[in-house]
Amino acid sequence: MEKVQPVRGTHDLLPDEARRHRHVAETARLIAGRYGFDGVATPIFEFVDVFARTVGETSDIVSKEMYVFTDRGGETLALRPEGTAGVVRALISNGLTQSLPFKAFYYGPMFRYERPQKGRLRQFHQIGVELIGPATPLADVEVITAGADILEALGLLDRVLLHLNTLGDAESRTAYRAALVEYFTAHKDKLSEDSLARLDKNPLRILDSKDEGDKALVAGAPLFGQYLTQAAQDFFGAVTEGLTAAGIAYKHDPLLVRGLDYYCHTAFEFVTTDLGAQGTVLAGGRYDGLVEQMGGPSTPGVGWAAGVERLAMLANDPAAAARPIALVPMGEAAEKAAVPLARALRRAGLSLDVGFSGNMKKRLARANKINAQFAIILGEDELTAGQAQWRDLDAGTQVAVALDALVGHARAAVSA
Repeated sequence: MEKVQPVRGTHDLLPDEARRHRHVAETARLIAGRYGFDGVATPIFEFVDVFARTVGETSDIVSKEMYVFTDRGGETLALRPEGTAGVVRALISNGLTQSLPFKAFYYGPMFRYERPQKGRLRQFHQIGVELIGPATPLADVEVITAGADILEALGLLDRVLLHLNTLGDAESRTAYRAALVEYFTAHKDKLSEDSLARLDKNPLRILDSKDEGDKALVAGAPLFGQYLTQAAQDFFGAVTEGLTAAGIAYKHDPLLVRGLDYYCHTAFEFVTTDLGAQGTVLAGGRYDGLVEQMGGPSTPGVGWAAGVERLAMLANDPAAAARPIALVPMGEAAEKAAVPLARALRRAGLSLDVGFSGNMKKRLARANKINAQFAIILGEDELTAGQAQWRDLDAGTQVAVALDALVGHARAAVSA
């Protein structure tokens, strides 16, 4: 019989890795909560238009990577490739645009059909925050600072560098887009097939092409800074001043772009070289046109997302769970007595593992395997005497403890 395997690009989170994932998610949730970002959870699948309209029909995500399927009712649905679109859809469909600002934190699985590689899977997990409503530079600073504080809490802030750019306002982008189209049209014969397709619909995305020929052309392309309005320059200046005041170092990266028209002003990425090559661990930006594009009122917003797999690979190893106590009941009467005793110990806040079968030697061998610090041995003789044997597995010592004093004795021993 053929051995059952996981689907390519998916990954089982076994206890040790699950603990690292949980550490990332819970740390992020805690820090985000200090900023007032409340947890939200949206469905893992949506109508396909939610993503086609927001991620961009010409993007690789929509054209090549999105998992799309038709359900039994004939609806065309997609597994979510990212989190922002679902949060914005929830904002609109639940009428929350009337009670802004809306501050959301999310964590959950995302899905993209792409080549699996280190830190990148077809089912992966993201954390993210969205701040929807405020149009001020201070909101951008708040969101970036929240990301920096989460990275710091994970032990990563000194191993990343914030790359920062401005995408300007609508007037700036219109002028810059025209300049890019003129420049790249003059070099059409040297553009890659993907960049040729983007030239008319999404010329800014050519700037982050991975094709070597495109990169050579991009090196000579006009820079956005030449086309920024005074208002856009002032907005970016206020963001950089705020980050400096917060003590967050950054590098101005003029080639950092977001191709879709609803993005504007601030774009940012925290980048590390600890993954072998430059790798983005947290990225975001301002998207003032997104809510309106999805059918809601004109509403500004800014946010970021980060891949949990990458963060879990890089972050400090979280402390392992407290070493458990092994409860070893021997005989039918002892097994019955172990049920209320185990519950009492767990309700007292203690981690307990019950040995269900095998002789004494096998049960104590399991206690060693799970790295138990202590063992409680309960047999018929102990029950008759109203006591249990308390064994220190590290020291190899053993004492008798009255059953009615066992919870107190266990708490004192574990906390010593």
